[in-house]
Amino acid sequence: MLGATMPTPLYPIYERQIGFGGVMVTVIFAAYAVGVTLALVLFGRLSDQVGRRAVLLPGLALAAVSSAVFLVPDSITALFVGRVLSGLSAGIFTGTATAAIVDLAPEGRHQRYSLLAAAVNMLGLGLGPVLAGALAEFAPAPLSLSYVVHIVLVLVVGVALYAVAEPIAVPEGPVRWRPQRIAVPPEVRGVFVRAAVAGFAGFAVLGLFTGVSPAFLTQVLHIGDHFVGGLVVFTLFGASTVGQLASARFTERSALLVGCAALVVGVVLVGAAIGLASLAVLVTGAVIAGLGQGMSFRAGLAAVSAGSPPAKRSEVASSFFLVLYVGISLPVIGEGVASAAFGLVTSGMVFAGAVAVLGIVAFVSLMASPRE
Repeated sequence: MLGATMPTPLYPIYERQIGFGGVMVTVIFAAYAVGVTLALVLFGRLSDQVGRRAVLLPGLALAAVSSAVFLVPDSITALFVGRVLSGLSAGIFTGTATAAIVDLAPEGRHQRYSLLAAAVNMLGLGLGPVLAGALAEFAPAPLSLSYVVHIVLVLVVGVALYAVAEPIAVPEGPVRWRPQRIAVPPEVRGVFVRAAVAGFAGFAVLGLFTGVSPAFLTQVLHIGDHFVGGLVVFTLFGASTVGQLASARFTERSALLVGCAALVVGVVLVGAAIGLASLAVLVTGAVIAGLGQGMSFRAGLAAVSAGSPPAKRSEVASSFFLVLYVGISLPVIGEGVASAAFGLVTSGMVFAGAVAVLGIVAFVSLMASPRE
């Protein structure tokens, strides 16, 4: 998962060397979400038929190829292709690696292993900008070295994966590939809508930080240190990890309510930080928003999964993730277009306000919903 967010602190360098603007950065970022969505829809069921390792190994190969594509110098096309491939890889791991970890859990510890998978996922996404930012700031070849390091890490993991026992019994017979259906049964639609609104708002904040925060740091705060940029992004993902772990101590309803409230407070602080040009307020808002995003995301997914018929649980989960990755991409593109027309500060504050409104809508709808 490191590779999925490694380009984030490098976008200002790409902008200077290739010569594109903030709108293109957000569109390139959205290409990642397209790759994730394609992977969830096209390969969501495949590991159930061919085994977890048979899907994880190609996922690792895609991760390595995506970093190799990023090594093509001064090419917008390479950035788009690399982001799509990175998204495909991350989408495979989002479902298949999580399932494999839970499959390997000892009896009675599946909940703990599910939390572990969620924490590793978010920590990987958060540490990617830190690693790339540190190498860009303190080592040579800022647009090459981080991807080379990632390829080496992927190769090491690929070798280690052979030592992991296949956790499921692979069924015999021909493989019948078909896309994952996207559907929400009537009995779960109320819970789904409430959880999806909260999840959409939370993932929009993730998109804002990974797609737009480098430009805000360099253009508004005049911070050109790539390592600092990576650390700022990490505060959000690290707090999200903590929020996911903390949500296990709450009921699903309470975790959703607390998560939505924290998300609103955090994103309001982010908007204020943009207007005040304050790094301290930005980091504080990122921590609070991250805690809220982590709590609401995990509780929402658990509520949707619990309310779905077992035979359709995978379809509903895929539909839920599809909404989330629309949330991580389309609003960020809109913010990029608006920033070109109205400026980064104005559009960023409006974006933060819109996300806060979504969080309030989710909170009110949860309060009005019957207790289950």
